[in-house]
Amino acid sequence: MTTGSPARAALIALDWGTSSLRAYRLDAAGRTLDTRHLPWGIMRLPQPLQDGAATTALSGFELAFEQACGDWLRAEPALPVIACGMVGSAQGWKEAAYLDVPVDLQRIGTLLTKVEREDGPALHIVPGLIQRHGLPNVIRGEETQVVGVMADQATRSADSVLIGLPGTHSKWVSARRGRVTHFDTFMTGEVYAALRGHTILGRTMADAASADMAAFERGLKVAGAPAGRAGVLSTIFSTRALGLTGELAPESQADYLSGLLIGHEIAALADMLQQQGELPRIVLCGDPALCRRYIQAMQHYGLGTPEQAQNATERGLWHLAICAGLIASPPTE
Repeated sequence: MTTGSPARAALIALDWGTSSLRAYRLDAAGRTLDTRHLPWGIMRLPQPLQDGAATTALSGFELAFEQACGDWLRAEPALPVIACGMVGSAQGWKEAAYLDVPVDLQRIGTLLTKVEREDGPALHIVPGLIQRHGLPNVIRGEETQVVGVMADQATRSADSVLIGLPGTHSKWVSARRGRVTHFDTFMTGEVYAALRGHTILGRTMADAASADMAAFERGLKVAGAPAGRAGVLSTIFSTRALGLTGELAPESQADYLSGLLIGHEIAALADMLQQQGELPRIVLCGDPALCRRYIQAMQHYGLGTPEQAQNATERGLWHLAICAGLIASPPTE
């Protein structure tokens, strides 16, 4: 948590996911004045205090909200509050219905779901997006990052942009002139965690003092080699087999597996882009260390070096608040 700032705020923005809650205090120009990171995701909320038969009336969501920004609102009671992420899911504070793709990004901000609160300003929740053509697909939270990336004038005016959002569920979002047209999901991060923690592959792994990027690159190459044509369900077993034959140290196996999985993801992405017949402008947004792995994979599979976006979530929440009329648009110079 950062120290308090004397600067006047214009908006409180919350990125409220499954496992954590990030709060931002933003000024009228969208600059971040304060940030907080709390462990209160929607699946793990603070419990109401109990004193004998008396129990506080506040729900877990209200208690987490109070810890995130209660003092900010007491200092500036009129501040509007906007939130994105799983807080708007069916398991969240209040469900914010999905919007159908294709959709204009500006329209997202006009369809926020309002949560009335007895002791303070309402919370406005950003809707997720649903893709019904082909295999159904959904995103919730990433749409706000896309808004933040597309808020850049050069990106907004581009004919075609592919925004990569690596993470537990990696998303690749296609946008054209301010409109989301399609997105794909790869469960790369969650599958990596599951394989490492809950299968035989993890039995021969050992923690390493630092990343073995040579092992990661080896996994990248295997995914695109002739052996990789057998698919990810075949190649992942090589993590164990290479260890058993002494070709891969226990401390290197996790990075090798990471390379395999990311390699299969980016190889599939490259094939899809080749079938489309065009290589769009690519922007990557996410954890810096993870983005470096994706950049290495994209370079290996001929997709070049993508641009990188910073602070996309808070920028997206600020722009959506403007679209919703929660805050005024800053004057143009």
